[in-house]
Amino acid sequence: MPLIKINLLKGRSPNDHERILNCIHEAVVRAFNVPTADRYQILYEHELTHVRAEDTGLGISRSDRLIIIEVISRARSAEDKQAFYRFVTTALSDACAIDPADVVVSIVENGDADWSFGLGRAQFITGELR
Repeated sequence: MPLIKINLLKGRSPNDHERILNCIHEAVVRAFNVPTADRYQILYEHELTHVRAEDTGLGISRSDRLIIIEVISRARSAEDKQAFYRFVTTALSDACAIDPADVVVSIVENGDADWSFGLGRAQFITGELR
């Protein structure tokens, strides 16, 4: 159920895109215990001159393989969020050779009334989804 927005710098192949999308989805399924078919992802590509992701005082160096992931979701526990951060950086590192320093994640929470999966209904409110 989370809506995942993936922001990349231009220059990756369609095969790279597919691997990145799959890695992120696997991390969502593992960390948030959602069904495998529960997949909502949007991939955006940006010019290098249109993105800034600097150090924040942590001593983190970033490269042109930067990925900024926004997760829009119902509330998740701190433990689930920490698990997602670990799972997604490990998966992207293993399958895509993306340095964990190049993975930035922000989770934005919302409530049941904030989701409609179609048909003009809020399925969490109507009881169609739990």
